[in-house]
Amino acid sequence: MRHRVAGRKLSRHTQHRELMFRNMLTSLLQYERIETTLAKGKELRGWADRIISLGKKGTLHARRRVFALLRNKEIVKKLFDEIAPKFKDREGGYTRVYKLGWRQGDGAPLSLVELVTYASPEEKKKKSTIKKAKEVLEKVTPKRKEKEEKREKKEKEKGKEKEKAKEKKEKKAKKEEKEAPKEKKEKPKKKSSSEKK
Repeated sequence: MRHRVAGRKLSRHTQHRELMFRNMLTSLLQYERIETTLAKGKELRGWADRIISLGKKGTLHARRRVFALLRNKEIVKKLFDEIAPKFKDREGGYTRVYKLGWRQGDGAPLSLVELVTYASPEEKKKKSTIKKAKEVLEKVTPKRKEKEEKREKKEKEKGKEKEKAKEKKEKKAKKEEKEAPKEKKEKPKKKSSSEKK
């Protein structure tokens, strides 16, 4: 008989079982919702409650104890800064377990474990193919715009260079025109008497 024997062994050695629950707890705190078997989900509730209670304490010692278990700085930070403050008025029962039916392969009962504060995102309504295509085009168009802007900039730079070249040519032409009439206007020098002979 199993009288007064707490916890589920789940057909695993102690180290394997602890590591598995560490990973599951990290995933639960990261995504606030995970899918697992019913037995694991029910056992995970106790682990989650203990960790969240430590998060509510908010002391350095509690933070170190949580880090010793989770081994992930980002998740520890999220627990103490985001998750634990949501439960400050709650004395326990931080998670809920939904039964999902049975697994296709081995018929194991499945469950959904989530934090009580989990707010499900609104279910996306089915969109028509036209709307989907428009959204995709909107995502793609910024890249096209960037390419077009780059092309326009290059064209503008080329246009400016061409304009500068034209201006230089015009200036040269004007200078030549100015110099040419001066030459024409200059009176021919009178030949000296020795040159005439």
